[in-house]
Amino acid sequence: MSSSVGVILGFPPDIAAELQRWRASFGDPLADVVPAHITLVTTTPTHDWQATLDHVREVARGQSPFMVTIAGTGSFRPVSPVVFITVEEGFEQCVELHEKLQQGPLARDLPFAYHPHVTIAHDVAPEALDEAETVLKGYRASFPVVSMGLYEHDADGIWQLREELDFGTETDNDAGTRYAIAAAEAAAQAGGAASSH
Repeated sequence: MSSSVGVILGFPPDIAAELQRWRASFGDPLADVVPAHITLVTTTPTHDWQATLDHVREVARGQSPFMVTIAGTGSFRPVSPVVFITVEEGFEQCVELHEKLQQGPLARDLPFAYHPHVTIAHDVAPEALDEAETVLKGYRASFPVVSMGLYEHDADGIWQLREELDFGTETDNDAGTRYAIAAAEAAAQAGGAASSH
C-alpha cells in the first residue's frame, strides 16, 4: 500500500512557539496545525514503507548535528503566495540532506528547485503577506539541529510523526540532552566563542 511521507527539521519549543504566534497574527489558518519547521522532503509518495524507513535512518546516521540560523524574510510571490524566514546558516546542510533523502525509495522529480525556508504566512490576503514580510525582516534566531522527523500523511489528511531520527546515531534520547550536547559541540567548533554568553 502506498502512502505519502515528508521529512522535516523541527525547532526548539520556544522558537517554534514564537513563530507560531507570528504566523497566527497574520491570519494563517495553518498556524495552529503546522509547527514551525524546515522541510527537507515535501509530500512524496512511497510504495515501500520499510525501504523508506531504512533509507531515512541511513541518511540520519551519516549526518552530524549542525547549527541553523534563520534571519530576515523572503517571498515566493508571484509564483506562490508564501512569505518565509530565510535559512542563513545551515542552508548548504539542508540542501545536502534534501539531495540525499530524495533518492532511492523517495526519488522523484520536483516542480520547483529545493529552497530551504521557514514558512511564516501562506494563502492569506496580500496585505497580510506584505505585513509578514516587513514585520519579520529583522527576525533572527540560531539553534542546533540534531535530528529530523519522518512524517506520514494519514488517511485523514493529518501529518503524523512516525520517527524522530537522531543524527549520527540510531537511538533516541532526551531532547533537552541532545540540544545541550549539540550546542556544546557547536560552541567548541566555533572556538569556544559561545562560552562568553
